[in-house]
Amino acid sequence: MVNDTTLLLGLDGVAVTKVLAAGDGVQDGPVVHLATSDERARCCPQCGVAAVRMKEWVTTRPRNLPVGGRRCALRWRKRRWCCDQASCPRQTFTEQVPQIPARSRPTRRLRQAAGAAVGDGGRTVIQSARDHGVSWPIVSAAFTEHAHRVLPAQPELVTVLGIDEVRRGRPRWMLAEATGTWTTAVDRWHTGARPEVWTRVVMRRAAPYRWFAARSR
Repeated sequence: MVNDTTLLLGLDGVAVTKVLAAGDGVQDGPVVHLATSDERARCCPQCGVAAVRMKEWVTTRPRNLPVGGRRCALRWRKRRWCCDQASCPRQTFTEQVPQIPARSRPTRRLRQAAGAAVGDGGRTVIQSARDHGVSWPIVSAAFTEHAHRVLPAQPELVTVLGIDEVRRGRPRWMLAEATGTWTTAVDRWHTGARPEVWTRVVMRRAAPYRWFAARSR
């Protein structure tokens, strides 16, 4: 079933079956129920053969871009199929469509928008994550995917090089003697650039050196 609401979401492969009003707040969006509309979703991702035996129904909650300024709560009720091909190691699988891949909660539209906000909109990764309601690592990976799409395979000659280091680990706290309270000195996703970064990166990892060695100039 393809209706106007389905076209409004822009998620090929799924169709809107029901829309329910949520709360009374300004930011409370509707609850949108989805069903699979693409028959190719029943094909096994391992062998490609269309399944004929269903195991159970499952409901997932994908995240998509806001509609009309409000973020919709999606509920996708889909099937878990059984693959009966003897030569296929995959026994069961759930339906997936290109816009909502398996084991991925953000839709491709949301990931592309989050990555483009960093690459083209001038926002930081943290700002894009906050605005799109996703985590920092998701936006970082989405920005990398966006860069691969828009940048040439061989970059132009580098004249000035800047290296940023991202720290991923436990937060560090600092005691303020004047107030006697603890404040965050370094958070889990601390970013920063220091003059000695390049030396430390080369000493820790050989990946940057191999990247430069692979460049033709």
